[in-house]
Order: sequence, then C-alpha cells, then structure tokens
Amino acid sequence: MAGEVVVAGAKNSALKLAAAALLAPGRSRITNVPDISDVATMADVVAGLGAVVEREDHALVIDATELTSYEAPYEVVSRMRASIAVLGPLVARLGRARVAMPGGCAIGSRKVDMHISGLQALGVRFAFEHGNIEATAPDGLHGATVTLEFPSVGATENLLMAAVLARGTTVIENAAREPEIADLAAFLGALGARIEGAGTPTITVTGVESLTPADHRVVGDRIEAGTFLVAGALTGGPVTVRGVDSAHMEMVLVKLEQAGCHIETEPEAITVLREGPILPADIQTLPYPGFPTDMQAQFMALMALAEGSCVITENVFENRFMFADEIVRMGADIRIEGHHALVKGVDSLSGAPVRCPDLRAGAALVLAGLAAEGETEVMETTHIERGYERFVDKLAALGADIETREE
Repeated sequence: MAGEVVVAGAKNSALKLAAAALLAPGRSRITNVPDISDVATMADVVAGLGAVVEREDHALVIDATELTSYEAPYEVVSRMRASIAVLGPLVARLGRARVAMPGGCAIGSRKVDMHISGLQALGVRFAFEHGNIEATAPDGLHGATVTLEFPSVGATENLLMAAVLARGTTVIENAAREPEIADLAAFLGALGARIEGAGTPTITVTGVESLTPADHRVVGDRIEAGTFLVAGALTGGPVTVRGVDSAHMEMVLVKLEQAGCHIETEPEAITVLREGPILPADIQTLPYPGFPTDMQAQFMALMALAEGSCVITENVFENRFMFADEIVRMGADIRIEGHHALVKGVDSLSGAPVRCPDLRAGAALVLAGLAAEGETEVMETTHIERGYERFVDKLAALGADIETREE
C-alpha cells in the first residue's frame, strides 16, 4: 500500500459542534463534517429538538431559532452515546432537558457521573426515572469552580456548553485537553462565548446573556489519520495522510517511530514509511496528550507482527481488549492480564472470518486483514461506518485488495 489519503473532519468534534449549535438562535453552518452514520444520528437528535437541519456536501446547517422539545429520546440516543452532549446546551438554553441514558460501543461503562456532578455545581437539579436523565434549572445556571476527578472529554464538553450562558464565572479544573475541546471552544467563541484556557487543564468561562450563530470548520480527524498511518506502517508505505495537524498526534508519531517507521511532517500532512522490521514498542493509553485509547486496537494489530514482545496497557476503558480475541483467531499471540495485553510478535497472520466488536477494533481488524496471508472477512462493519467515511474506498485507493460484500 502506498499513496495519499485525505482524512475527514473529526467525528468526535463534529458531533459536539452540532449540539453546541443549539445554544445560538439562528442559522449556524459547520463545514468539513464527515459523511458517517454517527453524524446522521446526531442530525436526527438535533432535528428532534426542533432545530431545522440541512445536510450539504460535508456540511451541516443548523437553524436553532426555535427549539420545540427538550427531550432526546431513547430510540435515537441508544444508537450513539455522544447524544448526551445535548444535555448541557438544552439546560443552558431552555432551563430543562430530558435525555435518555446513552448507548454506544460496548467498551466499558463510561458513566455520566461527572457530567451530573459538574452540572449540579452550576445549579442543575437531576432526577432519574424510566431510563431518562431529567434535568432542570429553575433558577438558571450560575458559575462555579468544578474539579473533575478524571479529565473526561464528555464531561468537559457538557460543562463548557452549559457554562457559556451561566451567570458569572465558571472554572473547570482537570479539564480534558483534547484538540476536539479546543475546537469546540473555538466554535463557542465564534458564537460569542468568553472562554480562556481551552486545551489546558484549567478552562475559565465568563457567562454571557446570549449567543449568535456562526460558521465553523471542523478540525481534522486525528484518529482516522492515525488509522491510515498504521496501515502504512503495517504494509511499508509510503503513505501520506493529509488534512490533519501533526501537533495533535505527537504521541502516536513517537510510537510509530519506536516501531521502526520513518515519519515526515509538513503543514496538514504526515508521511509514514517503514523499510525495516516492525519493532516492539510498549504503550499505555492516557488522556490527551497521552496515547489515545481510540488508537490502541490499531497499534495492537501493528505490534502483533513485531520482532519481539511488548506490553499494551489500557487505562481509559475497561473492556477495550475485545479486539484481542478476534486477532488471535488470525494467529496473533496475545495474552490479557487485567488491563495489560502481552503481545508477542509473530512472523505472519493468516486470514480468517472475524467480527467487529466496536468501531476502532473493527478498523484495526481490517488493517490486520490487509497484512495477513489469505482472505480475511470482517463482519458487522456497521461499527466502522459510524466513524470512518468511505473507509474501504480510501484503502483501495492506496492499493489495498479490499471490497465490501453484502451479508
């Protein structure tokens, strides 16, 4: 495999930007939006609240002039966990929200406790009944200092979106630092919010009375970029990935270099080339700027073919080693001990029928299939379609022997 691929806008940013658009009455336009099923689901969530949603070529136009509902029902929320992101905007704008407890990939409990406790500090009252989160703010929202026990991306986003319309100043300590947080803050700033420190552990928000609509371009998807870089590392490359800021991927690039790859960066582009063997490299997933949990499965596929052994430690989600069971079917030598995976590299993998347990594991199984001998059939690929636009087409354009078949 060799060539160039352009990544889409970040899924994990676009979904939250759509929720944030609910805060500003009027017509906001979000561009560089990936054409994936999760975006379609979020569009359904936002439209169900009364906003008028138009889907253009890689863009969402959201007119939130009038919101007619404060409820995100289970039949929509159950399809995608990120729907919980409407909780903060709804409470901030309407003073109430009813959001079904979320679903999503089966990779751990991912509780919403920090969302709840943080919003409570801003004056939100909660009740839980019939599988719904009932939130009300009868006296409006007020600023507060909130210290998160873990730098949760979702909790940081919900607090950020609620705080922009709260009275006074809100300080979020131990905030998530992901590039998608900075992207959300940039959009909120364009709407008229007053935010300082996004991308650092301390975010300060000075509440404003109202927001106005704006246009915004979604940041490039660093996880999609990382997935294609691992594809290049597995097959040798060179593969150039365009449309992403290399500064958002420093730890992934460090680990690819440790694995024996040569990396070149330029503005909005990264090239990977491997001429020697794959070398073992230990990793441990951590909140940004650490190694992303969303790249753990792809890197495990790479390490399965390394010359030697390594340890992969998962610190973010407790059930994210389900991928190992599937790649072992292809001949990988992996042993799980608690939140550690002991990976002993093998000379080759062999094609086999495998099943996608979740979004990122599904993509990693496709990468393993590209490097395996013989044919690999990856089933239940709707997981992959949730987060990757035209994944098969992009891999084929790089020279992969890959096709989609109807089950």
